[in-house]
Amino acid sequence: MLQGPQIQNLDQQDGMLVKCSVNTLENENSSYSVTLVPRLEYALNLLDEIAEILKKKRDGLKKSNKEIVVDFDETDKTHLKTIELERIVVFSLEILFQTKKRMARISGVNSIPKILLSSIPMIRTVSAQLFDIAPNCSKKLSELSVHLGSIVLDSAALTKARFDFSQSNEESSTLLDEVKLMVDSKIRKQYPNLDFFKLCNA
Repeated sequence: MLQGPQIQNLDQQDGMLVKCSVNTLENENSSYSVTLVPRLEYALNLLDEIAEILKKKRDGLKKSNKEIVVDFDETDKTHLKTIELERIVVFSLEILFQTKKRMARISGVNSIPKILLSSIPMIRTVSAQLFDIAPNCSKKLSELSVHLGSIVLDSAALTKARFDFSQSNEESSTLLDEVKLMVDSKIRKQYPNLDFFKLCNA
């Protein structure tokens, strides 16, 4: 099974917009570059756009939550909800970061289905979680998942690649779990005096 990329520290997340080169695709075959390169570039730009929106939302929540913690009321559901919102946004950003890292590993048309297939379920998961929190981002993520799906299908058709959905689903599920554990740990450290997760499960 493919191993998920190493999880990076969330404090480095603002530098997530790593450059992803698609020059290898352009050099590989001009007919491929005509259809795939512009679409990959569009996907990367859309990913960056969504990340910028979420980073602003995360920073706003983090600032307001610092004020709430001073007079935190465990019986006030709105207090708990705002911290949960921050956790979801941080989780979403990290998934986008991991997706961007995966796209940076594309080295040719043959690598596209293998790399992108497992990213699509992760994008859909984030889109669903943001549906009520950030509808605009959720909509853009839905567009991104469809766009990536079309790139995967077309690149697979060109290279006659076969999909292993069970393996890709397992890989995406593993990475989602890893990111969730990391984000939960970060939130616990950020709010050490709050029994946040116990309250969420009450």
